[in-house]
Amino acid sequence: MNGESWWEFVVDRLPELWLRLGQHLTLTGAAIFLAVLIGIPCGILATRWPALRSSILASVGILQTIPSLAMLTLLLALFHRIGAMPAIVALTLYALLPIVRNTIAGLDSVSKDVLQAAVGIGMTPSQQLSMVRLPLALPIIIAGVRTAAVTCVGVATLAAFIGAGGLGQFINRGLALANTPLILLGAIPAALLAIVVDFAVSAAGWALSPERRVGRSEQKFQTLQAAALLVPFLVFGAGGMAYVGSSPDIVVGSKIWSESLILGHMMADLIEDATDLKVDRRFCLGGTMICHGALVNGEIDMYVEYTGTGLTTVLHATSANDPQTVYDTVKTSYEEQFAVEWLPPLGINNTYALAVRKDAAEKNGWRRISDLQESAVDLTAGWTAEFAERPDGYLGLSKMYEFEFGTVVDIQSGLMYAAVAAGEVDVIAAYSTDGRIAAYDLLLLEDDRRFFPPYFAAPVVKQATLEKYPDVGRSLLKLANILDDRTMQQLNLEVDEHKRNPEEVAREFLVKRGLVK
Repeated sequence: MNGESWWEFVVDRLPELWLRLGQHLTLTGAAIFLAVLIGIPCGILATRWPALRSSILASVGILQTIPSLAMLTLLLALFHRIGAMPAIVALTLYALLPIVRNTIAGLDSVSKDVLQAAVGIGMTPSQQLSMVRLPLALPIIIAGVRTAAVTCVGVATLAAFIGAGGLGQFINRGLALANTPLILLGAIPAALLAIVVDFAVSAAGWALSPERRVGRSEQKFQTLQAAALLVPFLVFGAGGMAYVGSSPDIVVGSKIWSESLILGHMMADLIEDATDLKVDRRFCLGGTMICHGALVNGEIDMYVEYTGTGLTTVLHATSANDPQTVYDTVKTSYEEQFAVEWLPPLGINNTYALAVRKDAAEKNGWRRISDLQESAVDLTAGWTAEFAERPDGYLGLSKMYEFEFGTVVDIQSGLMYAAVAAGEVDVIAAYSTDGRIAAYDLLLLEDDRRFFPPYFAAPVVKQATLEKYPDVGRSLLKLANILDDRTMQQLNLEVDEHKRNPEEVAREFLVKRGLVK
């Protein structure tokens, strides 16, 4: 992408960029505020009562060792909801270690002679802490806060995985679509934001440092102090403004791959075109259970799910091969268990399929999945993380066909087609509606034991939403049977290979069909 087109790309995305930047600042600011409120008192306790020091430092140190994505997932399960709350808690826990350590180090660095002088003039322990130790320790404490703040800016990019928004939203989409400009759109502002946040916190530290008063009149010092203290409030306050008036009427969700993004945009476009409702597109939420949990908890109103996925992954029911039976089962069960409505299918059956290079298939005589049995131990398979753990994925597949591959690696869905085409892996779990199957000259192996159930795509919508906004249901019915596998392959190819914006591809399709203006 040349310089001119890069800037055009950024300009086109400016409205969303400001929103995600504001979300990122809000997450970071809230976490740092909480971490300071918790971390500094913990550091003071560890200094006043040495017996607690090891326990406090060990506790905050252990928190720092937990991988950030694992922490977010654990908190997601604990809170049973996506969004800002689990993200802010995770960021707060990660920010504690540098603040606690620097508070302890700062208080310990105060000279014993100074403390003896404070005792000599009759200061109580509390007065010594508030009037002597904390002011002198402040530069070191602020250094810890600065470290914590910069760390939070970086870790907050992962918060998009659980629907908390922020600049990580662009990075997630870019990784899912193998789109470098999108990744840079999230990464570059995040790096610049870390510099701005570090400056804002250091400005507050400068204002609070007692030595700044030396050589200045009281009035001049107070003016400079107020101006410096205002910097972090302006920076983090700007983030909060991104949420002013941003409360949506409808929230559309999606998983973290191109087809889900395209179909999510179609739903959002139809609703916006047919109604005056404000729609929020909360996309790239991760796997099936994150999207399903968000739907059941009312954090999103709808997303596109697949009948086979709903049957085996959500309902944990026995797989079936008849499409109508599977649809009727998930429709009835979702209504009874979750108060969620399955609308009519869109017309595509995006089933899983094992894909190999055509030249490898011809050389080895592979036409069916069963043909892999003899050579499987010498092959490398590449799955998405979700397929690797799903009962209708590798776990069930290996039992049904009675063999396992010699090496199995997790590969992001946006990268696995290029990986098998380049020979980095031998077989992948492809999506049958993916346009890259033809683009990379791959062969789909016949599921000769009929392991994979039908995966017909359909909108799943909360019943309460349909009752509150009847026009939403009527607008989404326009999508019934509007797609076929070949058309979906072409739409996916536009995004995955031609690097077009999923929203643009979705809108273009709806306009051609006369469904939106």
